[in-house]
Amino acid sequence: MSMFDYIVIGAGFSGAVMAERIATQLKKRVLIIEQRNHIGGNCYDQYNEDGLLVYKYGPRVFHTPDKQVWDYISQFTEWKSYQHKVAAYVDGHLIPIPFNLNSLKILFPEYMVKELTHKLIKYFGFGNKIPILELRKTEDDDLKMLADFIYNKIYLNYTYKQWGLKPDELDEYVTGRMPIHISYDDRHSKDSYQGIPRFGYNQLFKKMLGNPNIKVMLNTDYREVVTVNHHTKQIKFMGQLFEGKLIFTGKIDELFDYCYGELPYRTVDFKIKTLQQEHYQDVASINYPNDYDFTRVTEVKHLTGQTHPHTAIVEEYHRGCTRKDVPYYPIPAEPNLAMFAKYQQLAKEYIDIVLSGHLADYRYYDMNVAVSMALEKFSREIND
Repeated sequence: MSMFDYIVIGAGFSGAVMAERIATQLKKRVLIIEQRNHIGGNCYDQYNEDGLLVYKYGPRVFHTPDKQVWDYISQFTEWKSYQHKVAAYVDGHLIPIPFNLNSLKILFPEYMVKELTHKLIKYFGFGNKIPILELRKTEDDDLKMLADFIYNKIYLNYTYKQWGLKPDELDEYVTGRMPIHISYDDRHSKDSYQGIPRFGYNQLFKKMLGNPNIKVMLNTDYREVVTVNHHTKQIKFMGQLFEGKLIFTGKIDELFDYCYGELPYRTVDFKIKTLQQEHYQDVASINYPNDYDFTRVTEVKHLTGQTHPHTAIVEEYHRGCTRKDVPYYPIPAEPNLAMFAKYQQLAKEYIDIVLSGHLADYRYYDMNVAVSMALEKFSREIND
């Protein structure tokens, strides 16, 4: 008989939520297997050699419109109130992103701003937002000009840097994240609940996984200790038959030995630099759609609120992903989604495997969505 009732592959939000729920609500024993040398997945934060708190895998702001998700995560952390702001460097100007009426005022002459603002409000309503590809379909000549300008100057090259594809080659789920906000609100997210864990994400995860029913095995590729027989559908742990459930948050194509082919992902190279100055830029993140090789630059102190005589910035370089790289972004283009659908159908034959997380679901998730999906899957597939 195994020491564990459940095995979870991956110690990011999806795996950690599942493990916490199983341990505290079902009082069952859980083993988390994580190939990295730390818990927290891509949320991992650490102090660098200069004493600055940095995010190893890029900036993380927790935001959600869902009070249930916020209350759940709030069990494990206090919050530093924070409203994230992002700018883009366009034609020598820094403009708020997502593009809004303030962005319009910066880039266009006053007589055009007045007319374009009037038409945006007239056709779409103040306070609403419209995806860029929808705005490009408008029949109004002035708004079509605006839509083409925004598309070409802001979204086209940035999207290509990030995804390696043009916006119209991606699923609507992604292009829907490229809206024009018809408001003067410069916040990147308008969600009701927003913040940064007061003591960092590491402390949040340590508290989440602190239940004695949870054990964590770091520095371990799950394939070293877990095998799945694709003929019998049996799972073995350390060579012995495992009769519990396997919760998998890794790459779905890898789980099934790439039998339908290899799903493509995008990875990111993060270059973290300490600068001998107290501040570097006026907002947390600046996107560079048309300049430089990097996609964006984040000054971490804006997020953490840390007081320090120096500052740290993170440059992000997006590129294609190999098997040796960390897969950050599934690429939701039509051929890839068709291949994923085959894997998804195959997974239904494995009654003891539960898939959760952005790699297993081949879909980009914000942190709050990963948490929400994991809570939902626990209720539907574990605690039923």
